[in-house]
Amino acid sequence: MAKDFLPLMGTDYIEFYVGNAKQAAYYYKAAFGFRSVAYAGPETGIMDRASYVVSQNKLTFVFTSALRNDHEISKEVFQHGDGVKAIALLVEDAESAWKETTSRGAVSYMEPKMLKDASGSLGMSGIRIYGDTVHLFIERKSYAGFFMPGYESWNSENHSDSTGLLYVDHCVGNVGWNQMNHWVAFYEKVMGFQNILTFDDTDISTEYSALMSKVMSNGNGMVKFPINEPAEGKKKSQVEEYLEFYNGEGVQHVALATNNIADTVRELMRRGVEFLKVPSSYYDELQGRVGKIDEDLEPLKEMGILVDRDPDGYLLQIFSKPVQDKPTVFFEIIQRKGAKSFGKGNFKALFEAIEREQEKRGNL
Repeated sequence: MAKDFLPLMGTDYIEFYVGNAKQAAYYYKAAFGFRSVAYAGPETGIMDRASYVVSQNKLTFVFTSALRNDHEISKEVFQHGDGVKAIALLVEDAESAWKETTSRGAVSYMEPKMLKDASGSLGMSGIRIYGDTVHLFIERKSYAGFFMPGYESWNSENHSDSTGLLYVDHCVGNVGWNQMNHWVAFYEKVMGFQNILTFDDTDISTEYSALMSKVMSNGNGMVKFPINEPAEGKKKSQVEEYLEFYNGEGVQHVALATNNIADTVRELMRRGVEFLKVPSSYYDELQGRVGKIDEDLEPLKEMGILVDRDPDGYLLQIFSKPVQDKPTVFFEIIQRKGAKSFGKGNFKALFEAIEREQEKRGNL
């Protein structure tokens, strides 16, 4: 077996470029149950931006805003609205990760550098992927601090209890027409990933719209990136809507894992997070489709949680509505009971739910 030239130990953090980082951090704390971790800005010697770091279990989100309108971050937020800028991946050696990927054709975003403070040294590097999105490689083995040099601890009395979110299960990218296979080849060649699942427009379609998707996974399966592209349909698909309103390619949604989806979703709903709804008829034949499951069906039906089965087990999932006014970035909440797949059996019901939202917005 070939040696994994880019061993990844999971997602280190997700960074969002947003119009107002302070307010975004507050929203994710209040609605999703994150806690304050760290802050960087003028008070810490960073004069061009403000960044707020929040975490929950193994999830870390960073919200960054520029302080001046002519800054590159401001230009990206103007172009895209709030969205994911960086998917940061935890590595043993940030310099090696950069050399291995750039030597295979990746465009450099950040040359390797070592950041130091009293808590040790942290390695960083980065490459560009689709649109304005980047992968950062983060090396923490010599760092004992709370986030990274340049940040100070952010102690806030304003926090709410955890909602049970654990870690990033996967991140989904939306790319343009006929670009999916290009990015599949990129992940295979540049990062050593494998295509573990493929869905075409016969798998993911309704009467009106369709998309195609391929799921890329690294060698140990700890990092997975489904990649979507539009497919021909009678009307505009959700991917086309995203590409239009995001004004380019980017991260469509981040899937967040939980060990108790009913409790997590109930609490998220209580805090104001809105989710897509499927018709109650979806549950009429559910056990015939997926067999016996451990969960009580009534709460699943009440909240609109979807269920699918593969040879390894089953999964439960639900999708939020977009978390900003633009119909772009949203979240998936997922609980796996052995299943390693991505809910193929739910695609039709999910797509129809998304189309109902698109129709309300006048974008179908």
